[in-house]
Amino acid sequence: MSHGLILLMLILPMVPTFWAIVDLAHRDFGTLRKKALWGVFVVFLPCLGGLVYLIFGRSQGTRS
Repeated sequence: MSHGLILLMLILPMVPTFWAIVDLAHRDFGTLRKKALWGVFVVFLPCLGGLVYLIFGRSQGTRS
């Protein structure tokens, strides 16, 4: 396998996590506690946490 393909396979699963972190920073969840809990979930469960946030968490916050 080429180095580019290996790099892509390592980085691609992290895209939802980075997207979730950026989106989380721009949303208002009403309380800091809700925002912090989503942040901890996304950071400590990188691939899965990012996907779950984008599917379920995004709708809980409002764009500020």
